Amino acid sequence: MILGVSGWLSEKLGWNVTTIRILFVVGVLIFGVGLGLYLILWIVKMFSK
Repeated sequence: MILGVSGWLSEKLGWNVTTIRILFVVGVLIFGVGLGLYLILWIVKMFSK
């Protein structure tokens, strides 16, 4: 997506980046938590360098 969280998370978990992006979209559309989770993970990514 925009902040690079999906690529970073795919490297950490060893998952396909497309799978992670789909999970974020499903999280936003169904549960409404995908965007908040994405922002939290972006903050974690920024401080983990």
